[in-house]
Amino acid sequence: MSFRWGRMGAAGTVALVAALASAPPLAAQGEGDGFLFRAPAGRLGLRVGYARPNAGSDVFSDFINQLTLSRSDFGAVELAADLAFRVAPRNDVVFSLGYAGSRARSEFQHWVDQNDLPIEQHTTLQRVPITASIKWYLEPPGRSIGRFAWLPRRYAPYVGVGAGAMWYRLHQWGDFVANDSVHSVFSDSFSSDDWAVTGHAFAGLDVALSPRFVLTGEARYTYAKAPMSTDFQNFNRIDLSGFSLTAGVAVRF
Repeated sequence: MSFRWGRMGAAGTVALVAALASAPPLAAQGEGDGFLFRAPAGRLGLRVGYARPNAGSDVFSDFINQLTLSRSDFGAVELAADLAFRVAPRNDVVFSLGYAGSRARSEFQHWVDQNDLPIEQHTTLQRVPITASIKWYLEPPGRSIGRFAWLPRRYAPYVGVGAGAMWYRLHQWGDFVANDSVHSVFSDSFSSDDWAVTGHAFAGLDVALSPRFVLTGEARYTYAKAPMSTDFQNFNRIDLSGFSLTAGVAVRF
C-alpha cells in the first residue's frame, strides 16, 4: 500500500512541476487574447526623433552672419522618456525628460589667417527639458467590456499641453577674429548655461501593437527663452524654442 501511494505521490509531483513549467509568465497573466483584464493605470514610453530649434535670437543671427553656420546646423536627434498616469478614461498626466544636442564645425566667412587658412571653430547646443503635461485623447484609447476586460482601440489620436523647466548649454570654441584695428586672430572658448521656464503643445497618434504595447508618433512645439552668461553679455536672451517630430514605443501597466 505504501509503495502504491509513493508512486502516486511521485507522479503527482511530476505533473505539478510540468504544469508550472508550462504556465505563462506572471507578467502575461494580466493580458488576454487581444485584451487586458483591467484598464491600464499608465504607461512608460521611449521616443526618438528630430528636434529643430528656431534659433531666432541675436546670438544665432551673429553666428550665421559671421560664420559658415545656418539655423539647420542646430537641429539634432532628440531622445525622450515619458511616464504617464491615467486620470480619466480619455486623460493622462505625463511626466517627460528629453535631450537634444547638436555639434557643428564652422569657419569665418570673410576672414582667413596669415597663412590663408580658414579660421575654424566648433559650436554645440544642448537642451534638456523636464516637463509635466496633460494629454487628451480625441476618442477613448480603449473600452471596458464587463468588469474583467479592457479592449484597446487600434488608433487613438491625442493632443496635449504642458510646462516645465529646460536646461541648456551653448558652447563655442576655436579661433576667432578680434574686433581691433589689425583684426588679429586668437583662440578662446565661450560658454553659457542656465535654466528656463518652458511651455509646449503637442499632437500625436497611438497605434496599438498588442493590448500592452503601443507605437506612438508625436509632433511638438516648445517655447523657451533663457538668459545668457557673461561670455555672451552683449546678446539678448537665447531662443530655445522649436519643433520636434518623434516616434517610439510604450508599454501599458
